[in-house]
Amino acid sequence: MKVIFSSNRNPHFETFVEYIENAFKANDCETVFFENRDFIIPGRIRDRIDFLHKWDLQRINKNLLELAHSCKPDIFFEGGGWNILPETLDAMSKMDITTALWTIDVPWRFGPIKRHAPHYDYVFTQGSEAFDILKDHKINNLYWMPFACDPDFHKPVTLTDEDRKRYACDICFVGSGGEELYPNRRRLLETLVDFNLGIWGPGWDSLPDNSSLKKFIRGGHTRPEEWTRIYSASKIALCIHYHDPSGKVLCYQASPRVYEVMACGALLLVDGQKDLLQLFTSGEDLVVFRDEKELREMVKYYLEHPEEANRIAANGRKKVLESHTYRDRVSDILSIVGRSTSE
Repeated sequence: MKVIFSSNRNPHFETFVEYIENAFKANDCETVFFENRDFIIPGRIRDRIDFLHKWDLQRINKNLLELAHSCKPDIFFEGGGWNILPETLDAMSKMDITTALWTIDVPWRFGPIKRHAPHYDYVFTQGSEAFDILKDHKINNLYWMPFACDPDFHKPVTLTDEDRKRYACDICFVGSGGEELYPNRRRLLETLVDFNLGIWGPGWDSLPDNSSLKKFIRGGHTRPEEWTRIYSASKIALCIHYHDPSGKVLCYQASPRVYEVMACGALLLVDGQKDLLQLFTSGEDLVVFRDEKELREMVKYYLEHPEEANRIAANGRKKVLESHTYRDRVSDILSIVGRSTSE
């Protein structure tokens, strides 16, 4: 089966894009990648001058249709959904190309996706909040399809003495820490300042000088080869999901970090996201906390009971490798989408 996979490749480190490409290959698909953010006009200009943004967007879509005509795929698979226009999707349908969308982010810029999604043959949503938004938009084939891990990238790492010196800590957190978007992360981590804590990620450099978290900041942006070492060197890894401070944008999805931490073999302590609770069992695959008090109690308990912590971490790794890899997800998508391509 031939697939055009459209998404945005990060030039600095591996992301969803590389994981999906691996998964298509593992499912015996010939895959051609299309960069759906190949703008030539800088965003700061397109944001101010609408007709230039429309011109550049039309150019990207024209390039996509030329690629579709030349390589004649069975499936067009879009990861994102903002930049591929309805008329482009309709043109591909006339070419007998099955079109599928996988939404990948929190739905806080969802206007274009709501307009474009009904033009796809199939729509898959990473979070159930996106499913709930789209279910009233005349989409014939709508499915919840959570993210996953890639065992080729996400796995325990053999640590050097230098790695242990650089990354070892009792509790690690890897993720953004800007006050405007993530006040809940700062609040929760501030309750753990009497533990051996390590924090990595962008946005933490904006902490005020008198912040109790300041001394725990170990680094900024981390590449996958670094955060796999962080998780391998830590006794507990925390995942604290994004929640819109204004309360206007719902987020139920389980972060990709959930699957990645578990695949690395670390004990995951995580807030109780709705989707996560449908996929995993607290106390068996991972540990869910509800508030600051419970977080402190669980951190203390599992640091004092390492055998139980190791048991849960091992169960979690086994669970994601058996049921929650990108290869599994792409296989499920192909089994659904393939019904139309094989008829």
